[in-house]
Amino acid sequence: MDFDFHPPKNSTAKPGRSIPGLRIWLLLCLLVLLLVPLFLRPTVTTTEAHTAAPAAPPPPPPVPEIRKEIINGTIAQGDTATGLLGQFFSAAELHELSQQCKQVFPLSKLSAGQPYRLCLSDDQFERFEYDIDRDEQLIISREADNFAIEKVPIPYTTEVVRVRGTIESSLFEAVTATGESDILAMNLADIFAWDIDFILDIRQGDSFQALVEKRFREGQPAGYGRILAADFTNQGATFQAFLYQDGDRRADYYDASGQSLRKAFLKAPLSFSRISSGFTMRRFHPITKTWKAHPAIDYAAPPGTPIKSVGDGVIIRKGYTRGNGNFVKIRHNSSYETMYLHMKGFARGIGQGKRVAQGQVIGYVGSTGLATGPHLCFRMFKNGAPANPSRVKAPAAQPVSKTNLADFNIQAENLMARLNDPPGVQTASTESSDSPSSN
Repeated sequence: MDFDFHPPKNSTAKPGRSIPGLRIWLLLCLLVLLLVPLFLRPTVTTTEAHTAAPAAPPPPPPVPEIRKEIINGTIAQGDTATGLLGQFFSAAELHELSQQCKQVFPLSKLSAGQPYRLCLSDDQFERFEYDIDRDEQLIISREADNFAIEKVPIPYTTEVVRVRGTIESSLFEAVTATGESDILAMNLADIFAWDIDFILDIRQGDSFQALVEKRFREGQPAGYGRILAADFTNQGATFQAFLYQDGDRRADYYDASGQSLRKAFLKAPLSFSRISSGFTMRRFHPITKTWKAHPAIDYAAPPGTPIKSVGDGVIIRKGYTRGNGNFVKIRHNSSYETMYLHMKGFARGIGQGKRVAQGQVIGYVGSTGLATGPHLCFRMFKNGAPANPSRVKAPAAQPVSKTNLADFNIQAENLMARLNDPPGVQTASTESSDSPSSN
């Protein structure tokens, strides 16, 4: 058979070998494709390959919530520290607490009517707060095995406001008519008590104005603080008062020239009352029905009204007689003595030989002895002879010192400006002080 194609005679190609060679090349390409990714994969060490990821720490246990409790109360008659705190301390601990408190404020002096606060944590004692007075409080807290005891000022905020009024019948009614408390009336009367008898001297049309601190405690009204300045117009005469602390002396009230308002004697032993019988050497006695001298001033007042000593002194007699009832006699100096008759009872601590301070309560209005009703019979003696209390000119206390007079004048001018044309209400923190204050 003849073929149209005849390969060259020198060709090396062999029949039947082309397909197997192609297969080999395909296998080699496939092998390369399989091996290349192995060389391109990131190197992983044996350690990394066999190390497990660290386990997450377990969540901390929940913090137990401390239960806080505050018990507010008022000291009742007969309450003691043992009764209030006995459930939290042993007898030995209470004894130790009592001993430590003696140096700060004795627990035996807890007074009925005073507020306190007991703070507990999980029913355990944490803190005891007791209001000693309006300005200071006793703080007792537990620190490990010891007590922390301190006496600190009560934290107040104050607003300084101006109060003005005109008298129609009494200072008491004039102050309450402005929306203020009768306590403010008593504080104003105390400031001017050496110059004005608020029972005998007051007239319709008299007027007053004062810069007063209103106190707040934890956002709630807490009475009055200091009266910074005041003036009182009585029967056409104006009396001024400016609160000032002269060096190391206690803060007190002075007039515009720096003279002290404080004098040896108060004008009256009662804050508010009325004269039921004046000083006279001839009066018809309503009980004995005889004419006799009445060298005294009788102040009619409700039973129990506090009676104050008109000056510093020593009690030289205290007792009861058929005519005088319960009475007290006080020697003030080498010249003056005073007597207070027909008392319902005596103030606590009043006894013969005891010293009393001006303005200190010595007893209470009553009707003991020869008395037709509750009143105070007030008598004054000068060198042993009866003296009319309303006419005694008592010497004043020390004026502002020359060293501080210039500073006083500046402060008095500023207070006068605020009194006559005060700016807006001022708010500030204040601490307790020994300056006059009120409830």
